[in-house]
Amino acid sequence: MVAVARPASHMRLMRMDDLDVVAAVEQASYDFPWTRGIFADCLKAGHPCWVLCVDEVVAGYGILSIGAGEAHVLNICIASAYRGRGLGRHLLGRLLDVSRWSGAQRVFLEVRPSNPLAKALYESAGFREIGRRPRYYPAKDGREDAIVMAFDMAASISP
Repeated sequence: MVAVARPASHMRLMRMDDLDVVAAVEQASYDFPWTRGIFADCLKAGHPCWVLCVDEVVAGYGILSIGAGEAHVLNICIASAYRGRGLGRHLLGRLLDVSRWSGAQRVFLEVRPSNPLAKALYESAGFREIGRRPRYYPAKDGREDAIVMAFDMAASISP
């Protein structure tokens, strides 16, 4: 088995001037993407919004909602050109750290059953399936359920 080295990267808070790039990555990654306006609203609302940069290029982003001792991963994405290099795990680790620093006891997320790579990443990081939301996501042939997953801060170590 050959280990894939993660490229040199850094993370920083998302800024308004990142929104065009973030929205372009989102558009290229999903059939039903968030709009630029949704990302702008997350920034305006004060949600923790992070970008992961490789050679000063935005290669991914993650957005949390935090409150009442809980956090929710609202969106996490790595641009297709940067996938398979451990960057998603690295970004997820930062989101879990931010959740912990903010006092969250549990972190939640939803994932599509049709996205087994993301589900496997979340499971390997310590998330466990706790339920389903029927017909949660739009899909090409109608609607798709969401798998609801949770990460317990007290029982887990961030990836």
